[in-house]
Amino acid sequence: MDLISLLILVATGLVVGLVARTLLPGTADMGVAMTTVLGIAGAALAQYGGAKLGYYPSGGVMSFVASVIGAAVLLLIISVLRR
Repeated sequence: MDLISLLILVATGLVVGLVARTLLPGTADMGVAMTTVLGIAGAALAQYGGAKLGYYPSGGVMSFVASVIGAAVLLLIISVLRR
């Protein structure tokens, strides 16, 4: 993975994390840094996992939608584990 791909992943992760927090607003109390990490993890799992399994091409619209869903699932898991 080159530097540009890593920067795109971080930027996408920030947006994905914020969208996931908007969809699930009070489920976990975390700051912007944790939201970004959550988004990066969701984006990485969805983009690379879905592309490797052949569900959709990496970098497409479905990849972004899957990233939001992945981050939302991670947000739900974190909120359940924090209880």
